[in-house]
Amino acid sequence: METMAKYNRSNPAVKRILQEVKEMQSNPSPDFMALPLEEDIFEWQFAILGPRDSEFEGGIYHGRIQLPSDYPFKPPSFMLLTPSGRFEIQKKICLSISNYHPEHWQPSWSVRTALVALIAFMPTNPGGALGSLDYKKEDRRALGIKSREAPPKFGSPERQKLIDEIHEQMLSKAPPVPQTLPNVPNEESNELPASDPSGEHADKKTLVKPQQLRLPTIMCLKQATERTFQELVRLTRILLLRSRSQIMTGC
Repeated sequence: METMAKYNRSNPAVKRILQEVKEMQSNPSPDFMALPLEEDIFEWQFAILGPRDSEFEGGIYHGRIQLPSDYPFKPPSFMLLTPSGRFEIQKKICLSISNYHPEHWQPSWSVRTALVALIAFMPTNPGGALGSLDYKKEDRRALGIKSREAPPKFGSPERQKLIDEIHEQMLSKAPPVPQTLPNVPNEESNELPASDPSGEHADKKTLVKPQQLRLPTIMCLKQATERTFQELVRLTRILLLRSRSQIMTGC
């Protein structure tokens, strides 16, 4: 990105953003891709893969991040561009990591951290948060299949070129969409099936209470890199301590 040389590297926000661009390129994630516009490094285009073991698995979901001029001291805003049945498109969404909740933001967090958290938010209950939707699992899965066909159309030719480039890269590493939906939790008892790695009790239905699970959103990121995994652990712990309800509902 030769045009980035024009930016004032002594500016704290510019310096931080360029550091994050370099880190993203040197340590790419298997679960997402994000790049800033060459003409405006405060605007990023991204795509995330739908979390595994959810109705979003196999889908490619594009979005836009707008960083504030005093980043990283204030949080970014997020907008999804791909229909998912979880978030409205081309509308800023309310999450605990977004500009709707600056009181939760930490300057040590990054675009990478925010995208890891966004993936974790996808299969959670929207709870009426701003910019959220609550489609049926079957409809979300159908949208996930459709999301692979072509990238969304958005903005200027420069933006579209970047979106197309990101989509091509993500499609090359996206897992196939599962033929069947993942097992649905027992909604009446509010219990989830317990995992049994040994397979010895495959014929028994062992149940555990949700409150017995630790950091359930991490399970959506089985293929994440170790660095990404550790960032999610740190972020989730902090947000759970600060606002246990808002990590699931956003606003």
